Amino acid sequence: MDEGLSFGWRTAVLTVAVIQLLTLAGALSRTIANRAANRTLAALLCLMAAIVMPWLIGFAGFYDRWMWLTFAPFQVTLGAAPLAWLYLRALTEGGLPRRWQRHLAPALLQFTYLAACFILPLEAKLDWAGRSSTAYASVTGAVLLLQIAGYGRDAVGLLARYRTVLGDHRADAQRYAARWLAAAMAALATLFVVWTGYLAWDLVSPLGYKGLMGLYLAIAAAALFLGIEGWRHAALPFPRLGDLALAPAPEPRDWAALGREWADRVRQNGWAREPDLTLERLARRLGTNTGYLSRAINQGEGSNFATFIARLRAEAVASRLREGDAADLLTIALEEGFGSKASFNRAFAAALGMAPSAYRRRVSKGE
Repeated sequence: MDEGLSFGWRTAVLTVAVIQLLTLAGALSRTIANRAANRTLAALLCLMAAIVMPWLIGFAGFYDRWMWLTFAPFQVTLGAAPLAWLYLRALTEGGLPRRWQRHLAPALLQFTYLAACFILPLEAKLDWAGRSSTAYASVTGAVLLLQIAGYGRDAVGLLARYRTVLGDHRADAQRYAARWLAAAMAALATLFVVWTGYLAWDLVSPLGYKGLMGLYLAIAAAALFLGIEGWRHAALPFPRLGDLALAPAPEPRDWAALGREWADRVRQNGWAREPDLTLERLARRLGTNTGYLSRAINQGEGSNFATFIARLRAEAVASRLREGDAADLLTIALEEGFGSKASFNRAFAAALGMAPSAYRRRVSKGE
């Protein structure tokens, strides 16, 4: 080992995290499905790995041994929030928005500044580092806070809109707008709040390398969570918001009657058993348009499309249990169209007011 270098537990932990982040980024960048979204996520993971890199090598003593590493352009912190937002846009809309590059302009300016300082002569570089560090941290911290507020607000609204529209169109909406995406966004939001808090604390009372270790562990943990969940769902064919527009339903009708009529037809034909049933497909089978069908379900049945289909599936399971079907509950649920045990349990409890196992015990006793 070189004299002056020390590879302790902090370096080891961050090294493992960086290797995992870069491995996930490499895998995501090669996926075919959701290419724009996955490549954006890969870029975000690489950026997060680079952000923790100065602490990884700093704890090992690299900056003490090779002082010319000062200002190495690793910590381009102003790219994190826009890349997370662009990932969500690409995932829900099928591609990046027009002129998406402008959202990365602050990150490009930050990188350019660090790169320009990095190539200064060593003596000038060290002098400038001492005189500019507080001002630089204040400016980048303020911009980061503004990014968190702006992109965070837009991301929350976009995710809520996507989940609502999916619920109106897809019986398997939980596959796409499930808790993992909301949890990932919440993890990043929490990280950014913690990040801002650390930056403010460091400005008031410098924490030093060891004092900031908690922040960089949080950055690594949040990035790994997002990377792992993103990889798990990398090939899922996310419906695009633009493809989920409803046809108009201008004429007044008895939506409650239509809702009951169409619900009966869905039951009779067993269409709810199809795991990937969509509003568009069901509308074609019923000989109507998506606007009429959505209105009948929303106003006539008092729910969105996903909840409507889930209730029909739960009722079908309950009917089989009343008839004495002895098959395993999960087997019955899957045969009736549910995609998972969790979605089955939630839908059954909402429709029947109790857990499936409790319902089976009740009907088995003839109650």
